[in-house]
Amino acid sequence: MPRYLTEQDIADFRAELCRVATERFARFGYEGVTMRQLAEALGCSPKTPYRYFKDKADILATVRAEAFSRFADTLEAAAAGGGEPLDRARRVGDAYLRFADEHPHAYRIMFEIDQPISDDHPDLLRASKRARTFVTRQAEDMVKAGLIDADPLLFGWSMWAATHGLVMLKQAGMLDHGPDIRTLAGYHGALMFKGALALPGKKGGKK
Repeated sequence: MPRYLTEQDIADFRAELCRVATERFARFGYEGVTMRQLAEALGCSPKTPYRYFKDKADILATVRAEAFSRFADTLEAAAAGGGEPLDRARRVGDAYLRFADEHPHAYRIMFEIDQPISDDHPDLLRASKRARTFVTRQAEDMVKAGLIDADPLLFGWSMWAATHGLVMLKQAGMLDHGPDIRTLAGYHGALMFKGALALPGKKGGKK
């Protein structure tokens, strides 16, 4: 008689499948992973994963959504401590680098795997948007506080692009004999802030 699967059994298997898939996708890319390989890694029948996910793309969308959600949780927790906007921005930047360092496979899945983020996978769309909008929120707060005189969208995205570039360099081993990633991130942030510093009497600046 077949064993009845509880909701917890299903959740546990999905979580383990996502864990294995995250590592494999990050190491071998989307095309380098098959459903059969995932089943072998889990010690189950090749047909078993299809009971929980529609196909490989569905698994990838799920693991990316979970990664983006954890990423957003990390950034929001860093900002929740309060303080001045500049202090919050620094904490968020540190949290960003810490997440990428502690979860390299998840980070790579989020940004390196080519998969459309669309209405076809609403969880992925929602989670990625949450993370994306939060990254630029620090710049918006600094503009409102009169600390910088810059387009917050452009400033925030520029900071994100630079931080992402540093993470990619570190993951590729290119910083092994170079400056510490946090030193580089702080240096770039200081330059960006100095260039956008709001001067007294200037639009958006302190009066």
